[in-house]
Amino acid sequence: MEAAIAHLPNAFVDLLFLDPPYNLTKTFNQRQFTRKSLDEYEQWFEGWLSQLLRLLKPTASVYICGDWQSSAAIYRVASQYFKVRTRITWEREKGRGAKTNWKNCAEDIWFCTCSNQYTFNVEAVKLKRRVIAPYRTANGVPKDWQKSDRGNFRITHPSNLWTDISVPFWSMPENTDHPTQTPEKLLAKLLLASSDRHSVVFDPFLGSGTTAVVAKKLGRPFLGIEVDQHYACLAVKRLDLAAQNGAIQGYSGGYFWERNTLAQQQCKAFQNSN
Repeated sequence: MEAAIAHLPNAFVDLLFLDPPYNLTKTFNQRQFTRKSLDEYEQWFEGWLSQLLRLLKPTASVYICGDWQSSAAIYRVASQYFKVRTRITWEREKGRGAKTNWKNCAEDIWFCTCSNQYTFNVEAVKLKRRVIAPYRTANGVPKDWQKSDRGNFRITHPSNLWTDISVPFWSMPENTDHPTQTPEKLLAKLLLASSDRHSVVFDPFLGSGTTAVVAKKLGRPFLGIEVDQHYACLAVKRLDLAAQNGAIQGYSGGYFWERNTLAQQQCKAFQNSN
Protein backbone atom coordinates (compact mmCIF):
# COMPACT_ATOMS: atom_id res chain seq x y z
CA MET A 1 0.00 0.00 0.00
CA GLU A 2 2.77 2.44 0.94
CA ALA A 3 4.38 2.15 -2.50
CA ALA A 4 1.11 2.97 -4.25
CA ILE A 5 0.33 5.90 -1.95
CA ALA A 6 3.59 7.59 -2.92
CA HIS A 7 2.27 8.00 -6.49
CA LEU A 8 -1.07 9.55 -5.55
CA PRO A 9 -1.76 13.32 -5.71
CA ASN A 10 -2.33 15.60 -2.76
CA ALA A 11 -5.80 16.52 -1.50
CA PHE A 12 -7.94 14.50 -3.94
CA VAL A 13 -9.98 12.33 -1.53
CA ASP A 14 -13.43 13.37 -0.31
CA LEU A 15 -14.27 10.15 1.56
CA LEU A 16 -11.72 7.74 3.00
CA PHE A 17 -12.95 4.31 4.08
CA LEU A 18 -10.54 2.20 6.13
CA ASP A 19 -11.17 -1.44 6.99
CA PRO A 20 -7.69 -2.66 8.01
CA PRO A 21 -6.99 -6.03 9.65
CA TYR A 22 -8.31 -6.05 13.20
CA ASN A 23 -5.87 -6.93 15.94
CA LEU A 24 -6.46 -10.65 15.51
CA THR A 25 -4.38 -13.49 14.12
CA LYS A 26 -6.14 -14.18 10.84
CA THR A 27 -5.25 -15.51 7.40
CA PHE A 28 -6.33 -13.62 4.28
CA ASN A 29 -5.80 -16.04 1.40
CA GLN A 30 -1.98 -16.47 1.45
CA ARG A 31 -1.28 -13.60 3.86
CA GLN A 32 -1.49 -13.69 7.62
CA PHE A 33 -1.93 -10.87 10.10
CA THR A 34 -0.55 -11.69 13.55
CA ARG A 35 -2.05 -10.28 16.69
CA LYS A 36 0.07 -7.62 18.41
CA SER A 37 0.00 -5.89 21.75
CA LEU A 38 -2.33 -2.88 21.80
CA ASP A 39 0.63 -0.49 21.76
CA GLU A 40 2.19 -2.32 18.80
CA TYR A 41 -1.10 -2.28 16.92
CA GLU A 42 -1.43 1.44 17.58
CA GLN A 43 2.08 2.07 16.20
CA TRP A 44 1.34 -0.08 13.12
CA PHE A 45 -1.96 1.73 12.56
CA GLU A 46 -0.45 5.21 12.89
CA GLY A 47 2.48 4.27 10.65
CA TRP A 48 0.39 3.93 7.51
CA LEU A 49 -2.47 6.29 8.49
CA SER A 50 -0.06 9.22 8.73
CA GLN A 51 0.92 8.63 5.10
CA LEU A 52 -2.69 9.03 3.96
CA LEU A 53 -3.21 12.48 5.46
CA ARG A 54 -1.83 14.45 2.51
CA LEU A 55 -4.35 12.74 0.18
CA LEU A 56 -7.36 14.18 2.02
CA LYS A 57 -9.22 17.35 1.19
CA PRO A 58 -9.79 19.73 4.12
CA THR A 59 -13.50 18.86 3.86
CA ALA A 60 -12.96 15.08 3.76
CA SER A 61 -14.69 12.51 5.95
CA VAL A 62 -13.00 9.37 7.26
CA TYR A 63 -14.58 6.11 8.41
CA ILE A 64 -12.41 3.58 10.27
CA CYS A 65 -13.56 0.04 11.05
CA GLY A 66 -12.56 -1.92 14.12
CA ASP A 67 -13.74 -4.28 16.82
CA TRP A 68 -13.80 -3.96 20.60
CA GLN A 69 -10.17 -5.07 20.84
CA SER A 70 -8.77 -2.58 18.31
CA SER A 71 -11.11 0.38 18.84
CA ALA A 72 -9.12 1.84 21.74
CA ALA A 73 -6.00 2.11 19.56
CA ILE A 74 -8.01 3.44 16.62
CA TYR A 75 -9.56 6.18 18.73
CA ARG A 76 -6.24 7.28 20.21
CA VAL A 77 -4.67 7.64 16.77
CA ALA A 78 -7.72 9.10 15.01
CA SER A 79 -8.22 11.76 17.67
CA GLN A 80 -4.68 13.04 17.02
CA TYR A 81 -5.34 13.75 13.34
CA PHE A 82 -9.11 14.17 12.96
CA LYS A 83 -12.23 15.44 14.64
CA VAL A 84 -13.92 12.29 15.91
CA ARG A 85 -17.67 12.72 15.42
CA THR A 86 -19.08 9.46 16.74
CA ARG A 87 -18.61 5.72 16.95
CA ILE A 88 -21.10 3.68 14.95
CA THR A 89 -21.77 0.20 16.30
CA TRP A 90 -23.34 -2.28 13.93
CA GLU A 91 -24.75 -5.69 14.75
CA ARG A 92 -22.94 -8.48 12.96
CA GLU A 93 -25.57 -11.15 13.42
CA LYS A 94 -23.26 -13.97 12.37
CA GLY A 95 -20.60 -15.29 14.70
CA ARG A 96 -19.66 -18.22 16.87
CA GLY A 97 -21.19 -18.71 20.28
CA ALA A 98 -19.07 -18.58 23.41
CA LYS A 99 -19.32 -20.84 26.47
CA THR A 100 -17.40 -18.62 28.89
CA ASN A 101 -18.13 -15.15 27.51
CA TRP A 102 -20.82 -13.10 25.77
CA LYS A 103 -21.07 -13.82 22.06
CA ASN A 104 -19.22 -11.15 20.07
CA CYS A 105 -21.64 -9.91 17.39
CA ALA A 106 -20.87 -6.19 17.05
CA GLU A 107 -18.24 -4.10 15.26
CA ASP A 108 -17.36 -0.41 15.33
CA ILE A 109 -16.94 2.29 12.69
CA TRP A 110 -15.35 5.55 13.80
CA PHE A 111 -16.72 8.58 11.95
CA CYS A 112 -14.15 11.37 11.67
CA THR A 113 -13.73 14.57 9.67
CA CYS A 114 -10.72 16.67 8.78
CA SER A 115 -12.44 19.90 9.81
CA ASN A 116 -15.79 21.35 10.83
CA GLN A 117 -16.70 21.71 7.16
CA TYR A 118 -17.86 18.37 5.80
CA THR A 119 -20.69 16.64 3.94
CA PHE A 120 -23.51 14.87 5.76
CA ASN A 121 -26.68 14.14 3.77
CA VAL A 122 -29.06 13.08 6.53
CA GLU A 123 -32.08 12.86 4.22
CA ALA A 124 -30.27 10.28 2.07
CA VAL A 125 -29.80 7.78 4.89
CA LYS A 126 -33.10 7.66 6.72
CA LEU A 127 -34.44 4.29 7.81
CA LYS A 128 -37.88 2.86 7.06
CA ARG A 129 -39.17 0.94 10.09
CA ARG A 130 -42.29 -1.07 10.72
CA VAL A 131 -44.70 0.55 13.17
CA ILE A 132 -45.56 -1.79 16.02
CA ALA A 133 -47.82 0.63 17.90
CA PRO A 134 -49.55 2.89 15.33
CA TYR A 135 -50.52 5.89 17.47
CA ARG A 136 -52.99 8.40 16.07
CA THR A 137 -53.91 11.97 16.94
CA ALA A 138 -57.27 12.88 18.48
CA ASN A 139 -58.59 13.32 14.93
CA GLY A 140 -57.50 9.81 13.99
CA VAL A 141 -54.58 10.94 11.84
CA PRO A 142 -51.47 8.70 11.91
CA LYS A 143 -48.82 10.26 14.17
CA ASP A 144 -45.37 10.25 12.53
CA TRP A 145 -46.06 7.16 10.43
CA GLN A 146 -47.50 6.22 7.05
CA LYS A 147 -50.25 3.75 6.28
CA SER A 148 -50.03 1.62 3.14
CA ASP A 149 -51.41 -1.62 1.73
CA ARG A 150 -48.06 -3.21 2.60
CA GLY A 151 -48.20 -2.22 6.25
CA ASN A 152 -47.49 0.74 8.51
CA PHE A 153 -44.06 2.37 8.38
CA ARG A 154 -42.22 5.23 10.00
CA ILE A 155 -39.32 7.16 8.47
CA THR A 156 -36.66 7.68 11.16
CA HIS A 157 -33.38 9.55 11.42
CA PRO A 158 -30.20 7.46 11.27
CA SER A 159 -28.50 6.71 14.57
CA ASN A 160 -25.08 5.35 15.48
CA LEU A 161 -26.55 1.95 16.39
CA TRP A 162 -27.21 -0.19 13.32
CA THR A 163 -29.28 -3.38 13.61
CA ASP A 164 -30.38 -3.61 9.97
CA ILE A 165 -27.19 -4.92 8.34
CA SER A 166 -27.01 -8.48 6.98
CA VAL A 167 -23.59 -10.07 6.60
CA PRO A 168 -23.36 -11.52 3.05
CA PHE A 169 -24.35 -15.18 2.94
CA TRP A 170 -24.24 -17.82 0.22
CA SER A 171 -27.48 -16.90 -1.58
CA MET A 172 -26.77 -13.15 -1.81
CA PRO A 173 -25.35 -11.97 -5.15
CA GLU A 174 -22.67 -9.90 -3.39
CA ASN A 175 -21.25 -12.87 -1.44
CA THR A 176 -17.60 -13.89 -2.03
CA ASP A 177 -15.10 -16.12 -0.24
CA HIS A 178 -13.39 -13.16 1.44
CA PRO A 179 -13.33 -13.93 5.20
CA THR A 180 -14.23 -10.40 6.34
CA GLN A 181 -16.35 -9.05 3.49
CA THR A 182 -18.15 -5.79 4.29
CA PRO A 183 -21.86 -5.68 3.35
CA GLU A 184 -22.81 -3.38 0.47
CA LYS A 185 -25.66 -1.90 2.50
CA LEU A 186 -23.19 -0.72 5.15
CA LEU A 187 -21.03 1.05 2.56
CA ALA A 188 -24.09 2.55 0.90
CA LYS A 189 -25.03 4.26 4.15
CA LEU A 190 -21.58 5.78 4.55
CA LEU A 191 -21.26 6.89 0.93
CA LEU A 192 -24.72 8.41 0.71
CA ALA A 193 -24.25 10.25 4.00
CA SER A 194 -20.73 11.58 3.48
CA SER A 195 -20.30 12.06 -0.25
CA ASP A 196 -21.99 13.58 -3.29
CA ARG A 197 -21.98 12.27 -6.86
CA HIS A 198 -18.79 14.16 -7.70
CA SER A 199 -16.96 13.06 -4.52
CA VAL A 200 -13.90 10.81 -4.79
CA VAL A 201 -14.03 7.70 -2.59
CA PHE A 202 -10.77 5.97 -1.61
CA ASP A 203 -10.26 2.57 0.05
CA PRO A 204 -6.63 1.41 0.51
CA PHE A 205 -7.74 -1.98 1.96
CA LEU A 206 -10.15 -2.82 -0.84
CA GLY A 207 -10.45 -6.57 -0.18
CA SER A 208 -13.17 -8.08 -2.38
CA GLY A 209 -14.13 -4.64 -3.66
CA THR A 210 -17.27 -3.67 -1.76
CA THR A 211 -16.35 0.02 -1.50
CA ALA A 212 -15.63 0.28 -5.23
CA VAL A 213 -18.78 -1.67 -6.15
CA VAL A 214 -21.06 0.53 -4.04
CA ALA A 215 -19.36 3.70 -5.28
CA LYS A 216 -19.99 2.55 -8.85
CA LYS A 217 -23.64 1.74 -8.12
CA LEU A 218 -24.13 5.16 -6.52
CA GLY A 219 -22.27 7.07 -9.23
CA ARG A 220 -19.20 8.10 -7.22
CA PRO A 221 -15.67 8.12 -8.69
CA PHE A 222 -13.49 5.74 -6.68
CA LEU A 223 -10.00 4.37 -6.15
CA GLY A 224 -9.00 1.22 -4.31
CA ILE A 225 -5.80 -0.61 -3.43
CA GLU A 226 -5.63 -4.36 -2.78
CA VAL A 227 -2.37 -6.25 -2.27
CA ASP A 228 -3.83 -9.74 -2.82
CA GLN A 229 -4.28 -10.65 -6.48
CA HIS A 230 -7.10 -13.12 -5.82
CA TYR A 231 -9.22 -10.56 -3.99
CA ALA A 232 -8.38 -7.90 -6.58
CA CYS A 233 -9.78 -10.22 -9.26
CA LEU A 234 -12.94 -10.69 -7.21
CA ALA A 235 -13.28 -6.91 -7.06
CA VAL A 236 -12.95 -6.60 -10.84
CA LYS A 237 -15.57 -9.30 -11.37
CA ARG A 238 -17.96 -7.61 -8.94
CA LEU A 239 -17.47 -4.27 -10.71
CA ASP A 240 -18.47 -5.91 -14.00
CA LEU A 241 -21.60 -7.31 -12.35
CA ALA A 242 -22.40 -3.90 -10.82
CA ALA A 243 -22.56 -2.45 -14.33
CA GLN A 244 -25.38 -4.89 -15.08
CA ASN A 245 -27.23 -4.65 -11.78
CA GLY A 246 -27.10 -1.56 -9.57
CA ALA A 247 -29.37 -2.88 -6.80
CA ILE A 248 -28.23 -2.76 -3.18
CA GLN A 249 -29.80 -5.27 -0.79
CA GLY A 250 -31.92 -3.53 1.85
CA TYR A 251 -32.00 -0.15 0.06
CA SER A 252 -34.99 0.77 -2.07
CA GLY A 253 -37.10 3.81 -2.85
CA GLY A 254 -34.54 6.15 -1.34
CA TYR A 255 -34.68 4.51 2.10
CA PHE A 256 -32.82 1.87 4.07
CA TRP A 257 -35.16 -0.81 5.34
CA GLU A 258 -34.98 -2.89 8.50
CA ARG A 259 -33.35 -6.27 8.07
CA ASN A 260 -35.70 -8.64 6.17
CA THR A 261 -38.52 -6.07 5.99
CA LEU A 262 -38.15 -5.19 2.31
CA ALA A 263 -37.98 -8.83 1.23
CA GLN A 264 -41.11 -9.61 3.23
CA GLN A 265 -43.02 -6.74 1.62
CA GLN A 266 -41.91 -7.78 -1.86
CA CYS A 267 -43.04 -11.33 -1.11
CA LYS A 268 -46.48 -10.09 0.03
CA ALA A 269 -46.80 -7.96 -3.10
CA PHE A 270 -45.97 -10.98 -5.26
CA GLN A 271 -48.53 -13.16 -3.47
CA ASN A 272 -51.24 -10.50 -3.81
CA SER A 273 -50.60 -10.21 -7.54
CA ASN A 274 -51.12 -13.97 -8.14
